Amino acid sequence: MATRLYDLSSSWTFPNTQQEVWDAIADPNMAWQNWWPGCTQGKPLERETDAGTTNNELLLASTATLNFKASLGYTLSVTYHPTHAETLNEVTFDAGGDLVGEGRVHLSTVNNKTQMDIEWRVRPTSRWMAFLSPVARPAFTYAHAALMRRGEAGLREYLVSQTDKN
Repeated sequence: MATRLYDLSSSWTFPNTQQEVWDAIADPNMAWQNWWPGCTQGKPLERETDAGTTNNELLLASTATLNFKASLGYTLSVTYHPTHAETLNEVTFDAGGDLVGEGRVHLSTVNNKTQMDIEWRVRPTSRWMAFLSPVARPAFTYAHAALMRRGEAGLREYLVSQTDKN
């Protein structure tokens, strides 16, 4: 029996420009651990040798493995490989590791603020999570929401620190 698909979405809003938010989330080094509390680099960034030279080319040639500590005590190790990047607007990812599926981050300007809409369609691959998924789905969904709130707060603080540098 296939593990159920999780449709997870979040919306974050920042007073920063789309460019400032884009630079953090579409960084070719995918160093989200620099701003996301509970996120650590799982292994060194992988990059194809013929990556190109622009930030988008480098981003699309990269695969990051990041570990996320959930509020329920477990850690997920997820690989992220960008598959499409439309500068300042959207980046899509394939996910692998403990969660397999795809994600999309879309940026837009709403009331002079940058809105970041995040969508993930993933399935857990670890046996324990797949086994517990039918009954623990609400807990896993709660843990994801808490993790995303920490990410939003971390990115907000990071963007303030970057603005203060300039």
